[in-house]
Amino acid sequence: MSNTNVQDAVREKYGELARSVGKTGCCGPSTCGCGDPISSNLYSDSETAGLPADAVTASLGCGNPTALIELQPGQTVLDLGSGGGIDVLLSAKRVGPTGKVFGLDMTDDMLALARENQRKTGATNVEFLKGTIEAIPLPDQSVDVIISNCVINLSVDKDAVFREAFRVLKPGGRFAVSDVVIRGDVPGDVRRSMELWVGCVAGALRDDEYVSKLKAAGFGDVDVEPWRLYHVADARSFLAAAGIDADRIAPQVDGKIASAFIRAKRPEAKACCGPTCCS
Repeated sequence: MSNTNVQDAVREKYGELARSVGKTGCCGPSTCGCGDPISSNLYSDSETAGLPADAVTASLGCGNPTALIELQPGQTVLDLGSGGGIDVLLSAKRVGPTGKVFGLDMTDDMLALARENQRKTGATNVEFLKGTIEAIPLPDQSVDVIISNCVINLSVDKDAVFREAFRVLKPGGRFAVSDVVIRGDVPGDVRRSMELWVGCVAGALRDDEYVSKLKAAGFGDVDVEPWRLYHVADARSFLAAAGIDADRIAPQVDGKIASAFIRAKRPEAKACCGPTCCS
């Protein structure tokens, strides 16, 4: 699959979801979202209290990246693939008025929804940017923390995503994302399905690939922590929705797909010792 084809499919799917928020009992048709086994029960009531209902409804992630790392007042945070803005708005509360949170998304309808949710909350330390996660529109070393929620799996060029994440992070900056990972091999039918790609599964990296690619981009302290495994009953729901023979495929993916917390760090800058820096 080409990156252009996948990006077009993602824009269409998530644009449809954004437009349907508030107009249906859920948020429109989706493999990933609206009470499915991947996106359900990710935030506590105390976290969502005070957020616009549309921000909560449009949350289509596979974890809660704001719970992965302790955000500090004054920090600058970037959310890759910010969608309706729930993780941006939660982060904005934690970094406070002296901090800043950027949400990056390539889908106009999602950006419009996120900006409306920002308006409803009155958050002034938030800015939503249009762009792709493979070409982040921010300067080098400008961000303290990068978060993301079930979005990196949607990219065909994950190496570019990790290089860009490393570039915009300050030395010592943290990478703390939620994503779907594969544990072992899965059938080609799953990998080839565009519906499952835009639904968080087909484009997922193996857990060991996640580690190796982050390290290749320059990151250290890389850790992948699966926390929610999906079994046959879960697989049947998203396979059937994608038009795949669930009876044949589900047993082959039992326990091999998981939501995971992925953490990494851009190493600190080398200290200088005299007129020239130490090698």
